[in-house]
Amino acid sequence: MTTPHRPAPATPRPLRRDAAQNREKLLRAAWEVFAELGPDAGVEEIAARAGVGMGTLYRRFPTKESLLAALSDEILDSILACFRHAAEQQPDELALEQALWDTGAVLAVRHGWLTRLWAAIPPEADERRAELLTLVGDLLARARHAGRIREDITLTDVYACLLALRVLIDDTEGQVPGVWRRHLAIVLAGFRPAAEPLACPPIDDALLRANTPEPHAQ
Repeated sequence: MTTPHRPAPATPRPLRRDAAQNREKLLRAAWEVFAELGPDAGVEEIAARAGVGMGTLYRRFPTKESLLAALSDEILDSILACFRHAAEQQPDELALEQALWDTGAVLAVRHGWLTRLWAAIPPEADERRAELLTLVGDLLARARHAGRIREDITLTDVYACLLALRVLIDDTEGQVPGVWRRHLAIVLAGFRPAAEPLACPPIDDALLRANTPEPHAQ
């Protein structure tokens, strides 16, 4: 079955102040509950943690799947914001590294269920992933031009770094916070120019093709 095209969400009509506050309470509670209890946690626990009634929860999120989609949207929008901000505010030699550090910080406060939520929206159904990879590619090119990154580092290498960061944070942040920071520092050190060639050649872009939608025809 073909997954329907899912563009970036349209800007919704602003909620009333109390409704917006309840939505934010529910999202914060969902992060906490799913991180503590796992994917089988019930929405009743989330409503109780947020301090709202079940009717309020269902008005904002009619199904558990709609709540998961909102959490997934929040992750992807936050990561995109990190890369957009770095692209606009950082010099060429620092923009990619800063975007990765900022992404790690975003993921670290949402640990525990990142892998499941990342899969909640199929890659081929959301064009924001294509935008993210475009931004990554642009920042990689800027860093390479500035001499900050070795010439043989590829877009797939950076994307693999993001995937590894997500899994590492999910697996360790609840037990030993901050492990991801040392890991990312080591990866970035390996990205920088060195006289010694890498032992393994670059791989093709099959991983990227599997996780990026085709451009949507207008």
